[in-house]
Formats: sequence, structure tokens, C-alpha cells
Amino acid sequence: MRVDNRLVHGQILEAWVPFLNASCIVVADDQVASDFFRETVIRMAVPSDVRVVINSVAELAENTVFQRGCGPTTIVLFSTVSAAWTAYTLGFRFDKLNIGNIYNDECRLCCTQSVQLNDEDIRDITGLRNVGVQIELRRVPREKPVDLFEIVRRMGPDAPTPV
Repeated sequence: MRVDNRLVHGQILEAWVPFLNASCIVVADDQVASDFFRETVIRMAVPSDVRVVINSVAELAENTVFQRGCGPTTIVLFSTVSAAWTAYTLGFRFDKLNIGNIYNDECRLCCTQSVQLNDEDIRDITGLRNVGVQIELRRVPREKPVDLFEIVRRMGPDAPTPV
């Protein structure tokens, strides 16, 4: 499971797919699922040997059961933390979430060069953490994962504290 506001792009195709030996990419995004042009562009970008599934967040939650180690290795992409939290609350359960890229005009917490969170992101990440989801910040597999909550702890008492 990954949050990346760019969805399918070079880092996914050139780094994550080979690293995970993934044979399927699921894009869970309401806007893409309702936009034939964007869906077509994504499908054209992905190599033919990798299956692409595009669903709204609700469709993903209704139609997909995640079980680690079962079925083809799949990368599930959300464009926002809110979408990941919504999928979880609708019944799509997962135990780990990678946050790769979130650019935000209303940045309240700059975690890394590629992860900038607003208040809604912080609230939803906290919700996921509170239900036991492990959250890592990492753009590409060769980087060391960063713990968001360790960043907040190091920032001290004036940091925007997850609820």
C-alpha cells in the first residue's frame, strides 16, 4: 500500500515494481476511476506484463480483500492519505502503508523533501496508526524507511502533533 499523489510514474515502474517483483498495480482513486482519459494514460504507461486495475476507493474496499502472501504481488496506490484512510474505514484492511510523495499547498508538517502534510493528512495518518497500521516514509526501495512519528518527536513540543 502506497500513498503517492502522482500515482503511476517512473519511481513506481522503475523502482518499486522490480523491487517487489509486482505483477499487478491497483490504482484506488475516485477521480481517475471516473476519467477515461486519465485511466487510459495510466494503462498506456504500464508495461504489458503488469496488470492494471483502476477502482474508486469504495470499489476497492467493496471488491478486494487484502491478504499478505496470497495472490499476485500487487502495489496498491492511493493519491492521498485520506483515500487510504477511507479504504481502511470501509473495510479494506492492511497492516503497512508506505508514504512516498505528498505535495501540499497547505503544508503544516514538512517530513521529508517529498512528504508535506496538512492537518487532514496528519489526522488520517494518526487514525491509521491508532488502528495498528505501520507507516513508513520512503520514496524508493533503496532509501532507509523513515518513521513519521519519530520526526514529530524530534521536532519537540511545538511540532504539529498527530492527535
